[in-house]
Amino acid sequence: MPATGVHFNGSVNLPDAETVMREISSRIPAGVRRMTEGETGNRSYWVFFQREKFAAMPEFEEAPVPETGGDYERIPILRLVAGISPDDVAWPDIGYAAAYYDSFETFRSLQDDGVIESGARLQLQFPTPVAALSMVSPDDAQRLAPHYAGALFADLHQALDRLPHDRIAVQWDVAVEIGLLTGGFPVEPPPFDSVVAGLVTCLDQVPDDVPVGVHLCYGDYQHAHFVQPDSLALQVRLVNALTDSARRPPAFVAFTVPQGRGDSAYFEPLRDLRADPGTELAFALVPYHPDDQPTGTTTEQAKLIDTYLGESSGGVRNWSVCTECGMGRVDREDMPRLLDLHREIVTGQR
Repeated sequence: MPATGVHFNGSVNLPDAETVMREISSRIPAGVRRMTEGETGNRSYWVFFQREKFAAMPEFEEAPVPETGGDYERIPILRLVAGISPDDVAWPDIGYAAAYYDSFETFRSLQDDGVIESGARLQLQFPTPVAALSMVSPDDAQRLAPHYAGALFADLHQALDRLPHDRIAVQWDVAVEIGLLTGGFPVEPPPFDSVVAGLVTCLDQVPDDVPVGVHLCYGDYQHAHFVQPDSLALQVRLVNALTDSARRPPAFVAFTVPQGRGDSAYFEPLRDLRADPGTELAFALVPYHPDDQPTGTTTEQAKLIDTYLGESSGGVRNWSVCTECGMGRVDREDMPRLLDLHREIVTGQR
């Protein structure tokens, strides 16, 4: 069956939350179950928002940047100042809850006025603690992990305490964990079970009356992945593990699909998917560079998704489309066409 919904992973390169929500609503009038507010301004480059906060703290200093290595190995990182213990770190306002308070008022007004589709929820995107601490040297990050996680979860709960649960959803952005598992960082890959345990902790922070999902991402630093995924196998394995281990299964999952992959080998692992029947699945069939994609690729991708979902334990189901990552690094002049592509794929015009 064709895609029936649209999912947004977070960032949208437009000036502000109101512009983002109005533009999405006008170009995609149906099928948006969760509305992003665009992660505009200083949140547009994902966890670099947290790095800016860390860099302003007296407990941190710049760490040397390796002259060799891949793009991800050369990301500028911070380290604890000599003599500073993790117990000494006074975390500032993490900042996500405050941003979502303001965005929700815009969302509420637009939805009450009929601009945003009735029933859609405002989606709050959060990085996992592992993701934010990727901006810190590995040794310090490991020591800081429980301390920063406490601060991040407290920020999440501030948002949950103030916003109406029947009008919001939460998404955890799972990118750095995939980079670690696939060798995209210059450290020893962690055990798979420990990654799952960390993600389960994130999912279980969200109360049962708020939908919570995960965005499975292979990175977008300088428009490059940590590594190119060979297939959906790792993503399927993660979803199965989260379904088995979390207090409740994810309400939605966004899968990475490189725009050039329209072959059976990439999608075949879907036959092993054990996602709960109520879990909404979104696949990145919206290409960042549509002119570079061979004609017919999207149609073939959709056929393969239906074929292999049909062979999975959950059988054929409705599913949604998305981009591989957020759209915060897309050229602004390309945004209208990219949003239109979401609608065209769902309505069968492409």
